[in-house]
Amino acid sequence: MTADDHVLLRTEGHTARITLDRPRALNALTHPMVRRLDAALAAWERDPAVRTVVLDGAGERGLCAGGDIRAIHDDVRAGGGAASAAFWRDEYRLNARIARCPKPYVALMDGIVMGGGVGVSAHGSVRIVTERSRVAMPETGIGFVPDVGGTFLLSRAPGELGTHLGLTGTAVGAADALLCGLADHFVPAASLPALAAELTTDPVDEVLARHARPAPPGRLAEDREWIDACYAAPTVEEIVERLRDHGAPAAEEAAATLLGRSPTSLKVTLAALRSARGLDSLEAVLEQEFRTSCATLTSPDLLEGIRAQVVDKDRAPRWKPAHLAEVTEEDVARFFAPDPAFGSDRPLFGPGAPEGHPPME
Repeated sequence: MTADDHVLLRTEGHTARITLDRPRALNALTHPMVRRLDAALAAWERDPAVRTVVLDGAGERGLCAGGDIRAIHDDVRAGGGAASAAFWRDEYRLNARIARCPKPYVALMDGIVMGGGVGVSAHGSVRIVTERSRVAMPETGIGFVPDVGGTFLLSRAPGELGTHLGLTGTAVGAADALLCGLADHFVPAASLPALAAELTTDPVDEVLARHARPAPPGRLAEDREWIDACYAAPTVEEIVERLRDHGAPAAEEAAATLLGRSPTSLKVTLAALRSARGLDSLEAVLEQEFRTSCATLTSPDLLEGIRAQVVDKDRAPRWKPAHLAEVTEEDVARFFAPDPAFGSDRPLFGPGAPEGHPPME
């Protein structure tokens, strides 16, 4: 076993194991952690002794709460955001590597799995949730936009479920993660140690057959009627209006949630989700997300959202603009434009990728 940059790596039988090891920070991802993960996967892809890769998180609370947003806040204030843009460039390339991993990539999505945690798990080929799983893309609550391929996943969820989750940031349990295509199998949390042990010798499908169970009931299937009807609206303003007018208590609750989120983030997120539906690959969506993410570095809402949630913790962000009607089409379009200052005018993948970031094999 080796430990470096809060990532534990080891091989057990035919299985390569990754444990995110920042339990006091709920395993939030840093740039060195992302680099460590990418290098390990690149090596294991070429290692014939490795048949399966298994990812989990240290501690009892969850797999990963996302990226280290406090570090992003400090970087923007002190350095203008260049380090954050470099982190995202490598993180999104890691997300694509996970999706293309030629060997079974088994993600144990136990406990909290949010933001960047979704990126290192939900692109895997075998995604396991438990009764403790809470899966979310909560970016609009901090003045950010769903990234790490989140808009790719959410845009392909049934109906408008992905729009609901992307705009509100609602955390879902096992059954709803399965319904939305964010996970593949339910395994009771108590069975995870045995499952991981058996993967060291046995094929993945045989191990899953022994441990997978029906998930406890969720709630999104019952909410599909109002979710599909309301979130099909062309604008965020009309979505809120439909939610308020629908009559279902859960719809009214969703409207109230939206009105507490960053108005700019909501409009950019809706545009990103609608655009992602027409993009034909995860890589293409990640390229779009890189542009939108970099644009937040010069938007007041990202610093303000992180301040309110994790710095001052007053949970009272003062968004600018403060109202949906004040966010113009031009404001939204700016988030999709390349910015040479952060390198979002250069591709993440393929020809033209910057030196030091060669095209992936």
